[in-house]
Amino acid sequence: MYAIEVEKLTKIYGKGETAVTAISDANFQVKPGELVAFLGPSGSGKTTILTCIGLINEPTRGKVVIDGTTVADSGWQNGIDLKRMRREKLGFIFQAHNLIPFLTAVENVMVALQINGVGRKEAQKRSAELLDALNLGHRLNNYPSALSGGESQRVAIARALANKPKVILADEPTAALDTENGKNVMALLKLLAVENHSAILVVTHDHRMVEGFDRIFQVSDGRIIGEHKNGDI
Repeated sequence: MYAIEVEKLTKIYGKGETAVTAISDANFQVKPGELVAFLGPSGSGKTTILTCIGLINEPTRGKVVIDGTTVADSGWQNGIDLKRMRREKLGFIFQAHNLIPFLTAVENVMVALQINGVGRKEAQKRSAELLDALNLGHRLNNYPSALSGGESQRVAIARALANKPKVILADEPTAALDTENGKNVMALLKLLAVENHSAILVVTHDHRMVEGFDRIFQVSDGRIIGEHKNGDI
């Protein structure tokens, strides 16, 4: 079973003469354990792909299947609890780490678990283990203001992983980092994809950051214009 299946995904904003096609007829599948990039310039449509898969933007046309469940087929499917799907199946990592400033590192991760009904003691234990695995065991009780950019992004990654999602969506996760920290984050995502058997989709405009990816989709003017395997781009 694929973690993600997308067929003829199309998103159009507006109507009539003012209509803008952000993405047109996108087709792809992603297996569990794969790290896939959508590479293209700003405004090419790659973030729209991510928001449609992330159940944030309703597709105009096309089909989206997540972990075997059809969530969209020319619009959202009736009976699908989008909020629950997002909580249980998806993890999100953004360019800005979006940590809550008045919570410590471990508390920022705990929030994701407690929203899903995990008790405080278990949430704290699991969050501490995740942060320790990301080499942040010494930073559990630090607030975001005391963390470096790379450390803050690793806390955000831990938060995205907290509920063991089938799919992780990362929108320019290294844009605010220097090259070394950016490559470290991408290498970490690759490791986590394999270890957690999660499908990880990364949107980026930076060719330097896709080294080691399983597949790379090139996006331009709302269309996927090419697919490359690692080392071919």
